Amino acid sequence: MRKVLLPTIIIIAASLLVIRIFYLQIIDDSFKLKSESNAIKKVYDYPERGYIYDRHGKLLVANQASYDIMVIPREVKKDLNIAEFCALLNITEEDYHKRIEKAKVYSPRLPSVFLSQLNKNEFAAFQEKIRKYDGFYFQKRSLRDYEVDYGANIFGSITQVNENQIAKNPYYNSGDLIGRQGVEESYEEILRGIKGVKYIQKDKYNREIGSYKEGRYDTIAVAGEDINLTIDAELQKYGEELMINKRGGIVAIEPKTGEILALVTAPSYDPGILVGRQRSKNYTLLYNDSIAKPLYDRGLLAEYPPGSPFKILTGLIALQEGVVNEQTTFMCHHGFSYGGGRFMKCHGFGPHQLHNGIYNSCNTYFGQAYMLTINKYKDPGQAVDVWSGHVKSFGLGQFMGYDLPTGKRGNIPTSKTYKRIYPNGGWRSSTIVSNAIGQGEVLMTPIQLANMMATVANQGYYYTPHIIKKIEGEKIDEKFTTKHVTTIDQKYFPPVISGLFDVYNKGTAYALRVEGIDICGKTGTAENYAKINGKREKLKDHSIFVAFAPKDNPKIAIAVMIENGGFGATVAGPIASLMIEKYLRNKITRTDLETRVLNKSLVAEYAKLGGMNEASKIESVPKDSVLQAKIIKPKAPVTVTPKTEIKKTAVDTTKKN
Repeated sequence: MRKVLLPTIIIIAASLLVIRIFYLQIIDDSFKLKSESNAIKKVYDYPERGYIYDRHGKLLVANQASYDIMVIPREVKKDLNIAEFCALLNITEEDYHKRIEKAKVYSPRLPSVFLSQLNKNEFAAFQEKIRKYDGFYFQKRSLRDYEVDYGANIFGSITQVNENQIAKNPYYNSGDLIGRQGVEESYEEILRGIKGVKYIQKDKYNREIGSYKEGRYDTIAVAGEDINLTIDAELQKYGEELMINKRGGIVAIEPKTGEILALVTAPSYDPGILVGRQRSKNYTLLYNDSIAKPLYDRGLLAEYPPGSPFKILTGLIALQEGVVNEQTTFMCHHGFSYGGGRFMKCHGFGPHQLHNGIYNSCNTYFGQAYMLTINKYKDPGQAVDVWSGHVKSFGLGQFMGYDLPTGKRGNIPTSKTYKRIYPNGGWRSSTIVSNAIGQGEVLMTPIQLANMMATVANQGYYYTPHIIKKIEGEKIDEKFTTKHVTTIDQKYFPPVISGLFDVYNKGTAYALRVEGIDICGKTGTAENYAKINGKREKLKDHSIFVAFAPKDNPKIAIAVMIENGGFGATVAGPIASLMIEKYLRNKITRTDLETRVLNKSLVAEYAKLGGMNEASKIESVPKDSVLQAKIIKPKAPVTVTPKTEIKKTAVDTTKKN
């Protein structure tokens, strides 16, 4: 048996090897294609990128034709008339040599982009003489054509891939375009489509002689899918107008679905300035503004102390933990004493229960309720973890899982936080009572504040905020239709909502009422410190406001954060009321509030932080600053390229990543 086993193994292995060689050489000639690569030119056919629409079907982002001049360095003739070539493309000879050297570094044999994003007029002059310049050819692409001048932070932009992206994803080649930030990045694989490719046979003189193997390996480009965003375009536009000469964020959510209705950051910019050959120059101007940070999405990234809106959670947790009820009363004497003679100030006075504690925003009531919550447990560490668990059930203190590529966790402290701050112990409820009123170690982003209000509006549940409403031919991720339930029993929400309703009827937002709309809201003011010339200085407080409406069957929940805006009812509150009326009625009756907000400028406050450099003068839409003379905008609008009908059944040899 042993004598037979070894020869048998050898015969089987040899047979398999012969079969494999036969298959590769006779049946499957794909390796032949690779071996003949020197005699074959690969030409890509770039698909049209998917269009972007708002929730009502309004076209926001389309495409326009563009052309890249490609180069294969080894095929460029030495006797090329460089002066004539450069004059044709309006570049310097120094520029020419730099671009050729860069292409050689990438690959002398493979094509790379020599000059990108020529418009039709620039390309027409070059096209007439392209035959004179061996080694150069053009590649047609489509660039974005923005139908609106707002929403830049939502869309993101399109830019060329870098070497790291090429190394990570074999789909991309040098010069390819990729979505960066916003939905362009989040939904890149859906929007980009699939490249087509044609293989062109060349003879020994490097002349093209026709399609390789009669086009057997050619593939057809497949257009990107269109998408509908949850954004209400008119609400987004209005929000950006209200934020002129202010800094901060506005986030509006539909409570019953988690759909983001508006995502405003200020200052902002016209997305059209990041299209075309001037993109790099304009992007540099925006990027170098380290003060106003127009590329920084404050709605998703800026972490602020939430201030008084956090009292909503303080009250709900105290009810859930059974340390207070609706009738529990605390006496307020413009504040209360705690922790060895320390005093928490308050503008309230007299007896306060849950209801008037909310609409009067009484620090005393919520400070006492918080301390009772912590003191319920013998171990303050255990107490803080119980409290923290309740807070986090509202989606706070964590990445929320929304479908945008950027964000911050915020901060909800736990026992670990205080063990780190106080390694020797000795801390207790009075040490951390600032948490009760949204100060202390608590930090939240505007989208987290908006989600908190959506959860209150729903009386105890929320859906993960998201910006995608529909993808042509596909379903949205099921995580956006999964209900998240808080640790607070539903029965505790109605009394809190009643108090929020009276914030508008009796309390701090009385002057912000909108006739015929029942709004529930909460003003907030957060202390604001900054280092100026190495010293910690107190600046004007941040203005905060959260709300939802109508009271019954809410359609919109909103959070507004205005840096250095002062009291919550001064700037943030009017903006919230106006946004709510705009969304529910598509008109404004509180024109007095609108005029006040549009005329309100906080530029002088921001100047205290060290002045405004050039790019920081881009405040929002419309842009009226002096920087606009330096920002190079696209030329006359290009006619939108109509979407061509491309059969999705085309053979696809490219794996989607």
